[in-house]
Amino acid sequence: MFSLMQSSSVLGVEGKGISVEVDIASGLPQVSVVGLPDPAVRESVERVRAAIKNSGFAFPLERITVNLAPADLRKEGTAFDLAIAAGILTASGQLEAPPFRQTMLIGELSLNGEIRPVPGVLAMIEQAKRSGIQKVLLPLANAKEAAWITDMELFAITHLKELLAESKSEDPWSGIRFDAASSRDYSLSAAETEHSDDFGDYSDVFGQHQAKRALLIAASGKHNILFAGPPGTGKTMMIRRLPGILPPLSEEEALEVTKIYSAAGKLSTDAKGLIRMAPFRAPHHTISAGGLIGGGSVPKPGEVTLAHYGVLYLDELPEFSRTVLEVLRQPLEDGIVTIARSRAVFHFPAKLMLAVSFNPCPCGYAGHETAEKRCTCSSSAIAKYRSKMSGPLLDRIDIQIEVPRPIELEPGSAEMAAMNSAQMRLQVHQARARKALRDEELGLKPGMRLSGTALRRSILMKKEAFELLDHALSVLNISMRAYDRILRLARTIADVEGSEYVEDVHVAEAIQYRRLDI
Repeated sequence: MFSLMQSSSVLGVEGKGISVEVDIASGLPQVSVVGLPDPAVRESVERVRAAIKNSGFAFPLERITVNLAPADLRKEGTAFDLAIAAGILTASGQLEAPPFRQTMLIGELSLNGEIRPVPGVLAMIEQAKRSGIQKVLLPLANAKEAAWITDMELFAITHLKELLAESKSEDPWSGIRFDAASSRDYSLSAAETEHSDDFGDYSDVFGQHQAKRALLIAASGKHNILFAGPPGTGKTMMIRRLPGILPPLSEEEALEVTKIYSAAGKLSTDAKGLIRMAPFRAPHHTISAGGLIGGGSVPKPGEVTLAHYGVLYLDELPEFSRTVLEVLRQPLEDGIVTIARSRAVFHFPAKLMLAVSFNPCPCGYAGHETAEKRCTCSSSAIAKYRSKMSGPLLDRIDIQIEVPRPIELEPGSAEMAAMNSAQMRLQVHQARARKALRDEELGLKPGMRLSGTALRRSILMKKEAFELLDHALSVLNISMRAYDRILRLARTIADVEGSEYVEDVHVAEAIQYRRLDI
């Protein structure tokens, strides 16, 4: 007897439809799983055998062949358990086959027949919808996550034995239908609309007016930012408050970010809805290149992709391996990570803000010495320390400023009170709204980045501003990449100031933020 079930797997962050073919023939009792399964898939045989027996069914004592098609694609994970079990039960005549047609089955089996949740369900359901499948049978714990894909019939199951009653009823699966519409909560909680307290407020930062303005501009235009300075000046504290001034993600962005976290297995089954807050990732400096941009025999998302539409923070940049840092160059430029393997090429989204901080030398006090704290590093040690940061990588960072020790201010002074997270978040929202309206008028897609001639033609810029920027190109010997980035930065500064035109004062401020180029 032959049976065919539909299931799915996750490749990168996208779903991939998998056909589970089961054939039962006469011969010595054994089960063979073919189609490039990984160890977790091969071990499913024992899970399925025990689950079928403990659910009141009989496991066939014949020769069973399970093929996972397409056969040239490596399969991994435990999401095929339910489909394999249903295939064996229909092929052996213990379940009716028609109810399973045009239905995708996803779920891991426990030995007693319970259905356990699996990662990557959001990507799998999205793929099922694209391929024309309307019905999905999945674990109850994954149902709320799957409900965010509209126009799909979801059927939540908790135990394998539920299949017997449902498959033989006149209206199959009606008893386990999941009400997807009522499970979608589109409202934002108070924590998501006013979330600065989760990260701390910028009003707590003593002084550092220039640094806070730089962060405001970086958040408004999604510009990469670099802080350099001695220890204790608040570099880490200020950057870690950056998510508190970022606006919530749009529904489309939230769905994409949630899908990434689901595929990476980092989405809690207790999650109440989509991830609405911009991600903030701060990996340790011992991270590998694969951990940063993704990797593995079947590549998984790395920290760069997990920071999609959010912030990737690299604290103490020179402590990272130079090999690790250099892999950031292509994602920062293209907004996508491309990983090639012998059998496939994987693409991971990586539209992020890069935020980095570092000390001027290993001891931290070069150029910032006081009577009590003197630099103890040799010139060769400083050169080796800074060699981790290559020119091409720094060229991709739009805002590069030094963070000095704060100047003493009287408690409660106007400057300290003026820059709090709520006010900064409002300015960020207004600046982004101006850019979105301008892009719509120009017929540009949201988030589209222009360069070269197209960029210069799209920006309303006064003659004096262009002359100042051209003068900086010749005098400072900056690259054309830096030229375009200064132009974008000046446009963002004009948006923050509410100006329709980019003026010379905006260009001058953008140029002075390129501190390492000057």
